[in-house]
Amino acid sequence: MKWILTGMLFCATLAVFLPACNNTVKVNQQPAADTSHYTTVQWLDSVVNFGSIKMGEQIEIRFRVRNSGHQPLYLTDVKAVCGCTVADYTRQAISPGDTGIVVGSFDSKKAHVGTVRKSILATTNSRNGYNHDLIFTGDIQE
Repeated sequence: MKWILTGMLFCATLAVFLPACNNTVKVNQQPAADTSHYTTVQWLDSVVNFGSIKMGEQIEIRFRVRNSGHQPLYLTDVKAVCGCTVADYTRQAISPGDTGIVVGSFDSKKAHVGTVRKSILATTNSRNGYNHDLIFTGDIQE
């Protein structure tokens, strides 16, 4: 009798919890992007050497981008990789054939003396790559 009750309890437990196994949890699912509105991008300046500056100077580095496609180009996210640079960018749509700009404001007080290599990551709605690494280099003197 004890085995029958144990077996019935086990079956009842399975009946409650087994259907939950059929429900799969989908993590990090995002809707597919509408690639029909993607364009192509051409970076006119993707690597810039600012030369030599003195420690404590602040400079602006400009990266130009051209919409080489047939749909509006959007810079959807632009961020500096380190705390010594603040990034700004063209926020409105860039029409086909037109150019936009990404500006990096670099504060050498937050860097070190010597050769530096910094980057800004730009995300676009472009077929030829979504994430674009914009690099600037130079020397900081005492």
